[in-house]
Amino acid sequence: MPYPEPFHDPLVLAADSVRTFGGYDHHTDHPGSSAITGDPGPGTVRVGQVYVHSRLPVDITGQAIVMVHGANRTGATFETTPDGREGWATWFVRRGHPVHVVDHAGRGRSGFDPTGINAVRAGAVDADAPNLFLGTKARIWVNARIGPRYGERFPNVRFPVEAFDRMVDRTVPNAETTLDGGSEHTIAGIIELLKQVGPAVLLVHSQGGLFGIEIARRRSDLVLALVSIEGGSHTITPEVASSTFRTIPFLSVWGDNSAGAAGVNGDERRNGCTAAVANINQAGGRATLMSLPDIGVEGNSHIMMMDDNNLDIAERIRAWVELTESSS
Repeated sequence: MPYPEPFHDPLVLAADSVRTFGGYDHHTDHPGSSAITGDPGPGTVRVGQVYVHSRLPVDITGQAIVMVHGANRTGATFETTPDGREGWATWFVRRGHPVHVVDHAGRGRSGFDPTGINAVRAGAVDADAPNLFLGTKARIWVNARIGPRYGERFPNVRFPVEAFDRMVDRTVPNAETTLDGGSEHTIAGIIELLKQVGPAVLLVHSQGGLFGIEIARRRSDLVLALVSIEGGSHTITPEVASSTFRTIPFLSVWGDNSAGAAGVNGDERRNGCTAAVANINQAGGRATLMSLPDIGVEGNSHIMMMDDNNLDIAERIRAWVELTESSS
């Protein structure tokens, strides 16, 4: 496959770095072995860390943004689209925002802990191996709201369907189930990131929505705003709205075709986001439900950062962020 055409002007960075945050030492008698490396024997491994790819513009004119992906995804969600167009990560950098892209602990480039599986295989523990969930193509199609059934498109869908397999290629197991504490390590790692880089906008997607809410609840001083792309929001109760989100602006962005949709990304989740927005506003905070079809932008999927109008949506999010910054 040839390289895609250049996005536009060259991307100039002040820094482009990869770091990890959080993590813990874990002694194991079962690190595994292979014909190439042999058996290293018992020892200490490092697991539970959060991988972060940071890109800093030369001229910083906007707030820092931390991008957190959803289930079966990695930080590649926010990088180039499956059909080779520019993703949100570099687009926001071009507009003066430092951008930090996260891979959940136990997921993607953060790695996972195979030692529990190895111990079960060796018969050393009387337990089941951790369950590693990986979405099927049919499930991904429906949950992403590309269409109501696998192979059938919504008439107005804006996801580049010809690149569906390329998107599926970026799907990874939810291997955080191998970690003691599971997803808690992602929340802790992102808080450590924020402690180092300073307060930032959290931009979270799908499963990452609940992580963003919990990070804001624990460290409201480090969250400038929470932008939730169809993320779960039911945990923003009236009590949480009053205690946490009176000072943190909240934006919930929703695409099209969610009414009556099968799977988790339909009415129940959207209604939960609607309730969260109402709870925050009633508590005296600033919250917005940006329903794209209601403002004339039709056909967007659950993975709108990959849709053919992904940069138009990015501009709408950026305008909201700038508005909240100017009014604070």
